[in-house]
Amino acid sequence: MKMRHCRLVLLALLVVSHLAHAEATSRTLDDFTQPDAWQATATDDINATLRPANGPHGKAICLDFDFNGVSGGPTLRRTLPISFPANYALSFDVRGTMPPNDLQLKLIDASGDNVWWYRREHFQPTDAWQTITANKRDIDSAWGPAKDRTLRQTQTLEFTLYAGQGGRGEFCVGNLRLTRLPPAPADEPAPASLTPNAVLMQQARRAARGIYPRGFSGEQSYWTLIGVDGGARQSALISEDGAVEVRKGGWSIEPMLLDGNTLIDWATVQTTQSLQDCYLPIPTVHWQADGVQLDTTAFASGTPDHSNLLLQYRLHNDGAQPRTLTLALLLRPFQVNPPTQFLNTPGGISPIHDLHWDGHVVQVNRALRVLPLQSPTAFVGSRHGDLSLPQRLARGERPRITTLYDDSGYAQGALLYRLTVPAHASVDLGLVVPADGKPFTLLADALPWLQRQRDEVAANWREKLNRVSLHLPAAQQALVDTARSAQAQMLVSRDGPALQPGTRSYARTWIRDGAMMSEALLRSGHADVVGAFVDWYAPYQFSTGKVPCCVDARGADPVPENDSPGELLFAIAEWWRYGHDRAGLLRLWPHIERTVAYVDALRASERTPANRGTALYGLMPASISHEGYSAKPMHSYWDDFWALRGYDDAVELAHAVGKPDAATRYAASRDEFRADLQASILASTHEHRIDYIPGAAELGDFDATSTTIALSPGGAQAWLPPALLRQTFERYWQDFLARRDSGKAWNDYTPYEWRNVAAFVRLGWRERIPPLLAFFMADRRPAAWNQWAEVVGHDARQPRFVGDMPHAWIASDFLRSLYDMFAWERRSDRALVLADGIPADWLRDEGIGIAHLRTPYGELGYRLREHERQLELSLPAGNAMPPGGLVLRWPYAGSPAGAARVNGAPRPWQHGEIVIRELPATVLIDAPH
Repeated sequence: MKMRHCRLVLLALLVVSHLAHAEATSRTLDDFTQPDAWQATATDDINATLRPANGPHGKAICLDFDFNGVSGGPTLRRTLPISFPANYALSFDVRGTMPPNDLQLKLIDASGDNVWWYRREHFQPTDAWQTITANKRDIDSAWGPAKDRTLRQTQTLEFTLYAGQGGRGEFCVGNLRLTRLPPAPADEPAPASLTPNAVLMQQARRAARGIYPRGFSGEQSYWTLIGVDGGARQSALISEDGAVEVRKGGWSIEPMLLDGNTLIDWATVQTTQSLQDCYLPIPTVHWQADGVQLDTTAFASGTPDHSNLLLQYRLHNDGAQPRTLTLALLLRPFQVNPPTQFLNTPGGISPIHDLHWDGHVVQVNRALRVLPLQSPTAFVGSRHGDLSLPQRLARGERPRITTLYDDSGYAQGALLYRLTVPAHASVDLGLVVPADGKPFTLLADALPWLQRQRDEVAANWREKLNRVSLHLPAAQQALVDTARSAQAQMLVSRDGPALQPGTRSYARTWIRDGAMMSEALLRSGHADVVGAFVDWYAPYQFSTGKVPCCVDARGADPVPENDSPGELLFAIAEWWRYGHDRAGLLRLWPHIERTVAYVDALRASERTPANRGTALYGLMPASISHEGYSAKPMHSYWDDFWALRGYDDAVELAHAVGKPDAATRYAASRDEFRADLQASILASTHEHRIDYIPGAAELGDFDATSTTIALSPGGAQAWLPPALLRQTFERYWQDFLARRDSGKAWNDYTPYEWRNVAAFVRLGWRERIPPLLAFFMADRRPAAWNQWAEVVGHDARQPRFVGDMPHAWIASDFLRSLYDMFAWERRSDRALVLADGIPADWLRDEGIGIAHLRTPYGELGYRLREHERQLELSLPAGNAMPPGGLVLRWPYAGSPAGAARVNGAPRPWQHGEIVIRELPATVLIDAPH
């Protein structure tokens, strides 16, 4: 009986083994005995070769590579059709030697458009062979237009090493296998546990509102940037509620008050914000509750490499009796950048493992120090537990510490100040977070020193931000203040010479963003900043002449974005036109030559017999420069308008360096390209039966904010089909009205739409500009900080990804549009058109004015006002005088109806405008009744 039982057990085990084998079968996809099936490729300027090798289970191949200091990566690629079962695992053996880089296994369908991938960040193989297994849940959809992203069938397979630290080395792979796995149970739990952010968000939901930062409590939070000019890498953030993130991705210092054991936090006060002088990058958060005010002010001093963060706290008693309160300055493991932020710098938690208090200085994570300028009453702290430190303080606990370690990274500390504030008086405190590793000596006159630091920082920023003077009616002062703040946002967001759109999500340098920021900065009097930028960026050009779309710590990015060449040419040309540094231009000339040659080659690739007669003929090739086409590259007119502007600039630069033959060649290429582009637009609108300029030739899509680039800085208004151009922005206007007036549902938008203001100026739609200004200005968050995020939500408190705050490219779009309202350059005749976007009702009484606006023809300043039914334009001597003159168009509704006199002599209206060619000049116009 016992023997029979053993035989039954053995039989059952054999059946189970057979079933398991049937359900989990493995097959070899490639045994690497045919190395010629593989191809070694690499992005621009990276060397890559392959060679056969021996693996642990037969043959293998090795990829030898050298990044040569650029970004991108080498790739092993082969055609390998694969049909995937419902559940599976891919496995392969690897070994190698290299610095840490990202390992990407890409699976590409037959169309080449849809890609799935398995990724290992910071991957560093060993000398010994190891097996890597990627289960179905580890392989994600990467990109592509297919709506069904289920992985079923692919045609091509790639192994790519994408730049982390780059370097040189070898990567060997063998034994590529696909294993069919049993179906996964429908109720199989997710393999990953809760993330640290999710853990804290769960705790925040259980706690009273205000105990945790707003971003962890299910509400969208907002913040602004603190730093020195060029100091993006060491920049800080301050939240709308007063918490300060001390460094990029770092922990924060958050204020709370204790009135006895009653906790006063961001959720129990009325909060407002301000900037010093209404525009300087010295932000303050104001709390008010029960007769008490707390102001938290943050600013930075020092250099881009070594900047100090300085914090001022002022507790004010509004009452008629003294008040005794405890100010708690909490060191918390939270970034100000909230958990909804995921790009480049994930937001949310910033672990605190170690706290050390020596009676004078707090050291956090054995790195950054916090120096209180006055001795606190106590320093307290706690590890992660059921109650957070603020909750323990509210229970009357004061857990004093000198040293604390928390393996979870959720440690918190607090400097406690027990303060008695006299009636109608204030008490001031200060903290310093010194530059990393720099010695810092506390001074005896700490508070006066802190105020002197603030005064010096403010004076320095006033000089930088007031090089252009704007004068508008009092009701429009916010535009003036925001214009000055926008400059600071661009300057603080830059990393040394590298202009960046942001410091967290977008801490990279795109030539696209940099070119448009360059124009705004040049007009504001910052030619030195732009010169440093183009000198820094141009040498990253690849040996082929290709201009990288962006540059970061890994080097030049090879992703083809075909707006980049035109943008580099534009940035160089604008810098030259404003500064006329011929020696600098000669230094950059080789980059200009290679860029134009590269654009010529790109155009030639689309001037093929196959494309002749289609909307694609002669355009720049398809690319993903436009984010809307990231799933699949398209022939974006955005690229073409930039390329055409680049050709135009190259002609001017060739003349400037005394190369007439090059200028003639470039002009011929430009004219040929413009003809192809015009024909393409007409062909695309005919094919798609549309009456507007599309965003992409093959799509016929509507994207007016993208089309704005054709006008500014493209200058294409003179040759674009007038009816298509006007209808493009007429449709935008109607859509805008529907959105503004709640006739059209919307969730969010990007304030790049500021560019439409510049388009309306050029179209002469002066009366339509005020509604755009009012709408966009209302979406500054917080309004007093004069800034926009990349994404603005209809529901201001619905959590979402918003990009960087402030977003420096958007700051440049705003500033360029505002300047265009005062003066824009008409490329067709090289005239400066004055006050073309100024609403007529702004001209009454004191009117409007501008001084020291930089132009390619010198500084521009004027006053324009309507007084006693007469419009007066005053242009002083020394003003810019372009070849086409200074133009004033009729600023009122209808056709010109009033007589005009220039310096007392009658001047007739021609095509609705007056041209001034002599200075000084006073223009008097009879205003309509």
